[in-house]
Amino acid sequence: MGEVSLLADGFVVDAGIVGAAFDLPPADVPAKLRLGQITSRCETGVDDDAGRWRLTFYCGGRALRLVVDTSGAIMSRATFPAHAPKAGPIDLSTMIAKEKEA
Repeated sequence: MGEVSLLADGFVVDAGIVGAAFDLPPADVPAKLRLGQITSRCETGVDDDAGRWRLTFYCGGRALRLVVDTSGAIMSRATFPAHAPKAGPIDLSTMIAKEKEA
């Protein structure tokens, strides 16, 4: 397996890449993922970026962003200060409608 592999159910990223970005031993990465101390987001490219994915990992106020192609080759890599995104937007119109029904 290379540094990043695309499988039928998602991506597998080498723990060494993630660990290096957050100054962690690679052996600590799986447990931190399970505990939610490292979170991730996968975005699929469209139009000119079709066939590419942006994989972003968040931990301790930092982010690692990898852009990969269909073979799993890393096309770009960056680390920067960031916090994990909060849950998706809430549709307030639905909430208001439910309150009126109650």
